[in-house]
Amino acid sequence: MRTILKYVRPLTGRVAVGMLIKLIGTASELMLPWLLSYIIDDIVPQESVGKIFLWGGAMIFFALLCVAGNVIANRNSAAVARDVTRSVRHDLYARIAYLSGAQVDAFSVPSLVSRLTTDTYNVHQMVGMVQRLGVRAPILLLGGIIITLFQDVAMALVLLATMPLIGVSVTMVSVKGIPLFRRLQESLDELVRIVRENITGARVIKALSKGDYENDRFRRQSDRAARDNVRANAVMSLSSPFTTLFLNLGLVVVLIVGAYRVEWGLAKPGKIMAFLNYFTIVSNGMLGLSRIFVIVSRASASANRIEEVLTAPEDLAVLPAGDAPESPYHIEFRNVTFSYNKRKPTLSNISFRLKRGESLGLIGATGSGKSTILLLLMRFYDVDEGEILIDGVNIKQIPAETLHRMFGVTFQSDVVYADTAHENIVLGREISEESVDRAVHNAQAAYLLELADGLNAHLNSQGTNLSGGQRQRLLIARALAGNPEILLLDDASSALDYRTDANLRMALRTGHGNATSIVVASRVSSIAHMTEIIVLDEGRAIAQGPHDLLMKTSPDYRQIAETQMGGMA
Repeated sequence: MRTILKYVRPLTGRVAVGMLIKLIGTASELMLPWLLSYIIDDIVPQESVGKIFLWGGAMIFFALLCVAGNVIANRNSAAVARDVTRSVRHDLYARIAYLSGAQVDAFSVPSLVSRLTTDTYNVHQMVGMVQRLGVRAPILLLGGIIITLFQDVAMALVLLATMPLIGVSVTMVSVKGIPLFRRLQESLDELVRIVRENITGARVIKALSKGDYENDRFRRQSDRAARDNVRANAVMSLSSPFTTLFLNLGLVVVLIVGAYRVEWGLAKPGKIMAFLNYFTIVSNGMLGLSRIFVIVSRASASANRIEEVLTAPEDLAVLPAGDAPESPYHIEFRNVTFSYNKRKPTLSNISFRLKRGESLGLIGATGSGKSTILLLLMRFYDVDEGEILIDGVNIKQIPAETLHRMFGVTFQSDVVYADTAHENIVLGREISEESVDRAVHNAQAAYLLELADGLNAHLNSQGTNLSGGQRQRLLIARALAGNPEILLLDDASSALDYRTDANLRMALRTGHGNATSIVVASRVSSIAHMTEIIVLDEGRAIAQGPHDLLMKTSPDYRQIAETQMGGMA
């Protein structure tokens, strides 16, 4: 919650002005019962119509002042809540973008989506409601009590007797409710995860006729989230009935005591009417505070979840740069071992060296660690053992922005945005049109130029209006457009026919021969020309060398090649 307050502090002036206006409006509301009491007990007996109209006009004035003050203050509180939430979401989004791979895995993507949406909305509600009721409710409560003490101490004591009971009930309910709201947010995280999976895998679900299964899975989680929501809100809603019960019991006692005091001549009718109005005002104040407790309890759980991300430590700190020895190698892996779960190694003792312009092919079974090598090279994760160097410098000593500018990357499950083909290639970078055109042709993506609007043609999210091969060529063009020092292609040509794949390999050799390349492939033909090839099996390099050597020395590699290429291997 302290982190959220940091975003409110710059807007303290606006908050103070809004609260001052709210104070004036609320104070005007407190004047109305007193004016009514004065008119009934002191003005009406004088039988002066002029004075009645005068004091009635005063009541109208304060009523209008009350309405105007509340409307203006509420609009101001909504604007402040909007600005606070916008700042929180901006910083939260920026922090998420720079979380390490390990931190994203720890939080989970669905949870991060939920924190960025549902949790920030809860904070928005809290900031707005505290400004609306945070001034009004206490003033109505305390102001009403103070005025009633001046009017009739005996009846005011009845009102005060209900306060401890209400305070205890609200506190107990709030203590019980906060953990329930955190559990609710966790249920919503899981629901978001299922929705994301279903949207992303909609075609697979249809192809396998698993719609009923996924609907049932969604229904079960939705029901669980609904139960958690009902349970949390049921507990928190107990505060209002308890508050209403105690206040109405007090009101009954006040009516009885007031009737006897009027009969005994100790109080006037106007004062009793005013007291009943003040009792209602105090009731509204208590109900307002109870509502604040509910909203703050829910927002407190959300604020803590947001704070966990905003205050997450820097997981991939840049080490001080030392005197790096000159190295003839552009990329080096030295005995690299890594594990995602820190139990079973994903990679074990991987070593290789590439000079500038050389290439490395990675091949192996699914889950053998091929893509992990690329992620470690870009330092999305830190190695457990060993080191990775670029031009003789440990990548831990290279600032993230400098490191990532070296790469042109096509991931295995890369993203096509709902934007033009041109913007999908440029991706916000300062790239010349000449570089874009060259990248399109080298990536064998000239089909983009034949679209109705050319590179300005609009693409759907995830490239659903492109074929698999067209989508892959677009993504390769994105990787090539920045003229990278290091080119990383993760199974980027699996959907291409052999002829297009061969043309792509030729274009890469002639147009980007100076780039050091690492290619993950499932087809031997895609990597047979590479300077070095590593065959991976369960994170271990079981064979390493150029194609011709592996064909002679590695039974595993030779089996793959002969299976795919027959006698041409």
